[in-house]
Order: sequence, then C-alpha cells, then structure tokens
Amino acid sequence: MIEKRLRNLWENLHGKKPHFRNFLHEIHLENLRGIDSLRVTLEYPVSVIAGGNASGKSTVLFAAACAYKTPGPGKQRLVPSALFPDYRPKLGKWKDERPVVIIDFDYSTQEGRTRMRWRRAAGWNRSFFGRKRGEQPVRRVYLRTLSNLSNPSEVRSVLNMSRLKTEAEATPLNASQINFAQQMLPSRYANVVNLSSGPKNMLFASQQAGAQYSELHMSSGERAILRLAQEIAQLRDALVLIDEIEAGLHPWVQQVLMLQLQQLALRNELQIIVTTHSPVVLDTVPPHGRIFLDRDETGKVSVLPPHRDLIQNALYGQSRETLNLLCEDATAESILLGIFDTLLARGNIRPQAVQIGRNTGAQEFPAHAKAFKKFNQLENFVFVLDGDQEAAETEAAIRAEAGADAPKVKVLYLPGTDAPEVWIWRRLRELAETGAPLELGMSAVDLRQTMAQKNQVYDSASDTPAEIAKSKLQALADNLRKETGDICRKLAQWEADQPDSEFQPLVEQLDGILQDWRAKLAD
Repeated sequence: MIEKRLRNLWENLHGKKPHFRNFLHEIHLENLRGIDSLRVTLEYPVSVIAGGNASGKSTVLFAAACAYKTPGPGKQRLVPSALFPDYRPKLGKWKDERPVVIIDFDYSTQEGRTRMRWRRAAGWNRSFFGRKRGEQPVRRVYLRTLSNLSNPSEVRSVLNMSRLKTEAEATPLNASQINFAQQMLPSRYANVVNLSSGPKNMLFASQQAGAQYSELHMSSGERAILRLAQEIAQLRDALVLIDEIEAGLHPWVQQVLMLQLQQLALRNELQIIVTTHSPVVLDTVPPHGRIFLDRDETGKVSVLPPHRDLIQNALYGQSRETLNLLCEDATAESILLGIFDTLLARGNIRPQAVQIGRNTGAQEFPAHAKAFKKFNQLENFVFVLDGDQEAAETEAAIRAEAGADAPKVKVLYLPGTDAPEVWIWRRLRELAETGAPLELGMSAVDLRQTMAQKNQVYDSASDTPAEIAKSKLQALADNLRKETGDICRKLAQWEADQPDSEFQPLVEQLDGILQDWRAKLAD
C-alpha cells in the first residue's frame, strides 16, 4: 500500500514541480571541503543524496542552505562563513588552507530564472553574474542534522529548562503537527506541548494511556520525529534540508517518514533535500530523485548516473543473499528468466533467490565492475553479455577494472553471434517448421504462416538486422496479444529443457553458478 501511495506521489509531485513559486535547480561547488568541481542537479522536489562516507553529501546539503536569504531574524545564520568555518588560530602552524571557493546556484523564482554566486577569496561575497541590482532570493530554509541524538544547542536548551525558576510557557502542537508524528510513532498522544522560556524550549508529551514525560525521557527516534513534526509541518514554500534522515529510525519508519515528507512537499510546495546511507530511504523516491556521490581513489568527487535497483542494492549491501545477474536489455532479461524458470524448479529454489538487472548497456559494465570491486561485491554478480559482444573488448575492459580481483569476475554470453533478437527469430522459425509445442497460443502452422508474412514485410527494410528482428518480434507479439518478453521467456524455457540446444552451454554455466552460490550460503 505504501509503495502504491509513493508512486502516485511521484507522479503528482513531478506534475506540480513546474508550478512551484521557488525551486533550486542546481548547485555548483569549486574548491570546497576537498571537492575540486562538482555540479549537482535537482530534478525532483524531494531529492535524496547518497554515497559513501566523505563523499560530500553534507557539504552539498550545507551549500544548499546558503542559497536563499531567510526572512526575519531566524535562529540560524545560513551563510557560508557560518556553515563552512576555517580553523585559523592566531598562533601555531596548523591552519586550514584558504583556496578561492565558489558556490553557484541556479533557481526559479517568482520573477523568473536567476543565478547567484558565493565566492570566497579574502572573505565571502555574493555576485549575480553581471545583473545590476541583483538580490539573493528570499525563502524560508530549514536545516537539521539528525545524525546526533540532537544538536548541541537543543541539548543545552533542554537541560537549562530543568533549572528555570519561573514556570515555562506551554504551547500545544497543533493537529497537523501531531498527525505528522503519529503516522510514524506507536504512541497515541493526548497532547504534545512545547515548553519555552525565552530561547530555551523543551517538548513534553502526554499519552492517551496516561504516561507523561519530557524530552529527556524520549528515545532518539521519538524525539527526532516530534521535533521534525513541530518544525516543518506548518512550513510553506520552503527549502527543507535534513542530514542523515534515517538516524535512529526503524526501516519502516524511514519509509513512512519519506512518504509524509513527499505529501508535505505536494501540499505545502516544499522542496526537500535529505542525505542518507539507507537503501530504504533511496527506494522512496523515483530514480531522478536519487543523487549518488562518489569520491574516487584520487579524491575527485562526482555524481554517478542514477543506479538501477539491482546495482543500488549491491552498493548498499542488500545483494549478499541473492544471486545477481546483470544483462544488457529487456530481451536478455526475458531469456534469463526463462532459463531460471527451469533451473529453479529443478532445484526447488524460490524465485526471489535470483535477481536480474538490465537496461545498463554493455558499455557501462566496466564502470559497474569498478563499483562492485570498491564495495566487495564482485563475487555476488554475474555479467551476462549478448552474443555479439564476444568479439568485442567488453569482457577485457570489465576484467581490467576489476584489477587484482579479475579472477572473481564471472562473464557469460547469450547464444549466437548476433543480437539476441536475431537468434530468437531464427530459432522460432526453425521450431515452427518442426511443429514444436511452444505454447505461444498459436498452432505451428499458423506460426509458420505469420512469421513468413512478417519476413516479407520487414526483410527489405534498411535497418540493421537487430532492429529488423526487434520489429518482427514486436509485430508477432501484437498478433499473439503478448509482450515480446513473453515470447523470449517461453522460448528460453523450451531451450533449457533440450539437451542438444545451443542454450545448453549457458544453461550449464548458470546451473553451476547457482549450485556454487547455494553451497556458499550453506557454509
């Protein structure tokens, strides 16, 4: 149910984005916290920044906090000099270097598209790319770090509340604030109040069951959720920035929190950016809302292309209990699914034990091998290339990126020396001639006649053999009222059971890998 609601939110938020009065589209950093040059594009109203430790997630988040001039006095100074201070004591040789730093922003505002730059040489100053009388856009900005139990100023505030000599002022949280928190917390609150005296404040909760307690007796997760509810549920047209949003939260709560945040973004026109190490959080936004940062061995930080789910799971440690195969496209995926329909049934293995990823393209396989090596995942993956790649240098490039771990790399090939669609069409025609019972919903005679008609229509086309074969398979699938993948999968199921099939070398290789994987899990 949550996944269905998330997908509906993705569509609605994507449609509403052009109507936001304010939107931060891009951040460009130079010479900031070890980042030489980095450009981060924000495409979806709720962006999740992920990556390894020291990859620059918090740096990007804090840079985003400097994009706007916040209205009113505010509690936080959201300017680079405050968020990126230097250690430069009057005495001693240990000092931070001071290179020229640049932070550029590209935004949409109510006045139109605009840009601004923060630059530090001797000190920080702003410029507007030659626009006279340019001004920094004004917008509410909320910045919170959840990586600690609470931030230091809040700890001091809560402790100081215990030492007050006068009674604190009590302000109840409103219904929308409590409802936001109630979606994630098991407690049923009679009320939650904010006790305050000047700048000092503390939350105090009363449960319907009768328990009453202050923030000092709340778990870190409960405290974080209640504080978040208090501070952002009423925000409108604001930029919300949360560091390590998953800290202290159960995976289910992480999912519900991200659902609630996207509902708030839709309802209150919020742009939200969070950082995370959690694959659960990543899965709650669409691929164009996921930003993966990587710092390579030279120290260079870059934005990786959006990962497919299989690759994302590998980089976040979720693929160790499954056998993972990476192939080029939907046709290859359907062929592999057909083979595993047979192999898994023979071995009485649950289908979820095998995960197949695709749509990456053979040219991206070496980069994936490099990433898998970095996260010690090479042994958990099988690269499956189309038959026409066997004469290419793709396998060599994959092994080169694996370096010393090249012996761990498993590379297999689909049958044939052409694109898989060419092989499939030829094999279908051969089987139709022999009358093989393929269970496609069409007799062998009708299948022969239909395929002959498609050959007459398409064989004179000027496209490549692969494109012609794809077109013929699609036309045949339309006649059968099936998807092209259904035809490929049925054919692969048939071939996997034929001892003399051209598929058998691949079937035997996959069966051997499957048995090795089972033995490894049993150890």
